Amino acid sequence: MEERKKILFVINTLGRAGAEKALLELLRQIDSDEYEMFLYVLMGQGEMIRGLPSCVRVLNKSISDLSVFTNEGRRKMARTVLHAFWSHGRWCRKLGFIFLNLTDMARKKRFQFSKLFWRTISDGAERFETEFDLAVAWLEGGSAYYVADYVKAKRKAAFVHIDYENAGYTKEMDRACWGQYHRIFAISGEVKEHFQAFYPEYAKKVSVFHNYMNQEAIRLLAKEPGGFSDNFDGIRLLTVGRLTYQKGYDIAIEAMRILKTSGKKVRWYVLGEGELRRQLEKKIACLGLQDDFVLLGAVLNPYPFYVQADIYVHATRFEGKSIAVQEAQTLGCAIVVSDCNGNRELLTDGEDGIICALTPVAVADSIAVLLEDEGKRKWLGHMAEKRRIPQEQNLLLKELLEERDDEQTERITGDHTGL
Repeated sequence: MEERKKILFVINTLGRAGAEKALLELLRQIDSDEYEMFLYVLMGQGEMIRGLPSCVRVLNKSISDLSVFTNEGRRKMARTVLHAFWSHGRWCRKLGFIFLNLTDMARKKRFQFSKLFWRTISDGAERFETEFDLAVAWLEGGSAYYVADYVKAKRKAAFVHIDYENAGYTKEMDRACWGQYHRIFAISGEVKEHFQAFYPEYAKKVSVFHNYMNQEAIRLLAKEPGGFSDNFDGIRLLTVGRLTYQKGYDIAIEAMRILKTSGKKVRWYVLGEGELRRQLEKKIACLGLQDDFVLLGAVLNPYPFYVQADIYVHATRFEGKSIAVQEAQTLGCAIVVSDCNGNRELLTDGEDGIICALTPVAVADSIAVLLEDEGKRKWLGHMAEKRRIPQEQNLLLKELLEERDDEQTERITGDHTGL
């Protein structure tokens, strides 16, 4: 019997988010009789570890199902960063990198502490002697740096899930890591365009690979018990996503204030956790919207909420390609999205959803149009459900393992000394 090919996937965390969910779905589709699958989680934690297929071997010496957004989970992350700083030496180099990028963030007045420490975490992570047939960095940042610098593999591939420059990455952070990859996959056409604009020298390596979604499983999970329990009899709005700057909840809260001031009987619910919870709670309280804009936190099965909501709203600053919006389409929701990178590719304004400017007034006005027209809500939901969501086949793995580069034929392996 022919020996199975060894494939390593590396991800930053396994928290409850779109990219992590997409990875688990992809792993479930890979033929374990043909491929031996390995996973390494840089931060060694995340509640979605419980959903990992049994055929995948986790390489972490220890791994926790703690959410990165709980107090205990944050403390564990801090310990992980501290341990990474002292591991494998080069403390001055690590400290210098942090200082240089902190200075750059201060100059741009946009602090992103997760990105600040990705190099430290990557440089201090575990190292493995195994040579893999294929190593895949599933996310930008830490996993991309780690696979490029420290993983031994015959071939390397990386996935990009976001509008790269808007997400806050810089060439100084990346230190030419993308040159180590044979192929780079963007999860949408827009993500590809923006990455190529940022890194034109790697344009020939970049192609589109859409996130895998098991739509039938989503529809079955939506029929399970769960969903809203507050007996509200008005119009329900729903948003699903982490509580971060990217997701634009500050604007959503202002839009809700406009709707309430105009006398609309509506309530806005959010499923997700994140570092901005306290800040958002203060804003909600300041505007007197405690009963109207409800942060429900993360839930194991969000799909009953989708089918029970009247309108799904995704008013974000930028996206890669939102799995939450695609889930809303799968379940036939009437959808309002902001006019930003990543959202435009998902629907057509006026045909299977509404695209609006990312301002409180524009978001509120777009929602108000649907509040007054039940027929339009149903029609947009019907058209959204009909929209085709692309799904790639597992042929990708064979292509990656069998193709040969014209320009680079030598084997790429982890470089432990050249950083």
